[in-house]
Amino acid sequence: MLRPLKLASAVAAVVLISTILPALIASGATTYRISATFPSALSVNLPLLRLHFNAPTKASSLPPLIAKPSLETKWQQIGPNDVQAIALGPLTPLTSYTFTTPTAMRCTTSCLFSASRPRVASVSTSLTWEAQLLAELNYLPLNFTPATTQSDLAQQVSGTFTWAYPNLPTTLSSQWRLGSDNIILQGALRTFQSQLSLPVTGEADATTWSDLLSAVSADRVDPASYNYVDVSETLPETLTLYVAGKVKFHTLVNTGISAAPTATGTYPVYVRYLTTTMSGTNPDGSHYSDPGIPWVSYFHGGDALHGFIRSTYGWPQSLGCVEMPFASAQVVFPFTPIGTLVTVRS
Repeated sequence: MLRPLKLASAVAAVVLISTILPALIASGATTYRISATFPSALSVNLPLLRLHFNAPTKASSLPPLIAKPSLETKWQQIGPNDVQAIALGPLTPLTSYTFTTPTAMRCTTSCLFSASRPRVASVSTSLTWEAQLLAELNYLPLNFTPATTQSDLAQQVSGTFTWAYPNLPTTLSSQWRLGSDNIILQGALRTFQSQLSLPVTGEADATTWSDLLSAVSADRVDPASYNYVDVSETLPETLTLYVAGKVKFHTLVNTGISAAPTATGTYPVYVRYLTTTMSGTNPDGSHYSDPGIPWVSYFHGGDALHGFIRSTYGWPQSLGCVEMPFASAQVVFPFTPIGTLVTVRS
């Protein structure tokens, strides 16, 4: 579930199953490359590596595990012949660690231990945790209610998600799937990244994840409302703006002609301009350049919400954009920050 280096399936524990390895002697060492990543909020006492020796072995007699990047660990006794290394300090989110057994590790002069490839334990950070954090920060149109009282809001806990705005249209709500990388989750994350001046990727990289945890711990919730734009290509074509789950504004619009249709689907606003020049190629091969286009919010490639002067509105006339009267575009623009979702439906 890991979106390219996105915190979506970083594991909360690594357990090792048996495969006999050669004897360890003072001149050799065994390296384990743990490809999974760990969330900082679950790092304390996190089991990192489990070893089973062929003879009784005391955890207190073993030299420290070597970790790259550097990480303080401690061997913990879990059975007469079994030990595990646990993390004593925070791990860096979305960082892969390499663990190497020290050259001096041995229980006798020819001690064997068994180890394995790591597997993900049952508790893991996931898209569900990301949704929990964004809901707690008011970036999602959903509320999160923990099953038990949270001592730390940044911890992943079990709970329930409910719609904060039950009257949102199904064109949006039907796209929500808990635990999936859906467009509602992506849009909320883009808004968070934009507000914190992070690269707006919709992907929770290490910096984004750290800032999410910090924002929740400090209760820095989104002060803005949750907004949504629904464009219908059913004649007459219209745009409906929802603010905090209620219809805020409704206007006639023009979408793309058949030779340059507006993309249908749901997309997040990714760049905005108070005014800009739009240029390109007409279907007949001629070129156009229109300066002074106001109140522009791009949401998919060259498709944007913006003002444009036409004699009539409500039917396809544009080259892919959603055009509306200047006055209407001015009303809509303040409610379409980066990450705002725009649905265009036929």
